[in-house]
Formats: sequence, structure tokens, C-alpha cells
Amino acid sequence: MQVWRIDSAAAPVQNALRRSHGDNVVNQMIPANKAIVLDFLEKAINQGDFDAAATHFGPRYVQHNPMIGDGVEGIRNHMSALRRQFPELRGEVKRIVAEGDLVIAHVHARRTPTDPGLAIVDIFRLEDGKLVEHWEVRQPVPDDAVHDNGMF
Repeated sequence: MQVWRIDSAAAPVQNALRRSHGDNVVNQMIPANKAIVLDFLEKAINQGDFDAAATHFGPRYVQHNPMIGDGVEGIRNHMSALRRQFPELRGEVKRIVAEGDLVIAHVHARRTPTDPGLAIVDIFRLEDGKLVEHWEVRQPVPDDAVHDNGMF
């Protein structure tokens, strides 16, 4: 069985980006990509302003969550339905990490203020400062745990 280390798995992407854009551009791209994802999540989830959030999409948006339709319309429909059902929906980004063209956000999402919520890891791929691909894993926050470490 092959075990991938994150630094070795990301190296080809990082090297390709550096060859095509140069070190300085890649170094500037990482904090800019984080800011784009944070702004997207704030507008789409907390403000419920999908039109403002949609400015961050590229010409093509690939969705890997099997419960959300592909493309911008798929995520628009999903977010609209979620917002109608849970008008108090909120997401708090606990951690955000970027490597090359990927940004990973660890999010505590709550549908209502009293909801224990979900622990979500969103993975976004960006091209030229635009969101072009998304993966997601989620886990309910339990009422009880076998330890006191918490999920965040």
C-alpha cells in the first residue's frame, strides 16, 4: 500500500504552478485564494446573498458533493433551498489552509442557533482567482463524545 504524504502529493502541483506563474505569484496567490474562499462562504452562508457570492465562480464549476447539482446553478439551487428551510443558517470557519490552487476550510455549520451542527471540511480548487471545483466531507457534531477534545 502506498502512503501519500501531503507535502509529496502536493509537490507536483506546486512545482507546476511555480513553473507557469513564478514563485512570487504563487506566494501571493495562496493568501488571495484564502480570502476568496472566506468571502464566498461569508456571503453564501452567513449573509444568504448568493448573487454576491457567485461573483467568485469561474466559467465552469465542478461539484463533487453527490447531493448538490453540478455547476453554479446546482449550488445556487442547493443554497436557496437550504436558506428557505433554515433562515438562521450560519457557518463559522475554524481553520483555513491553502496549498497551491487548493483551499481547505474546516467549518462549523449550524442550521439554527441551538443546533449542535455539522463539522464540514470544504475543499475548493481555484483557477485565476475563481472557484472552479469543490469537494466536501461532513460529520454531525454529536451531543456526547468519548473525550472532551471537541471537534473544533
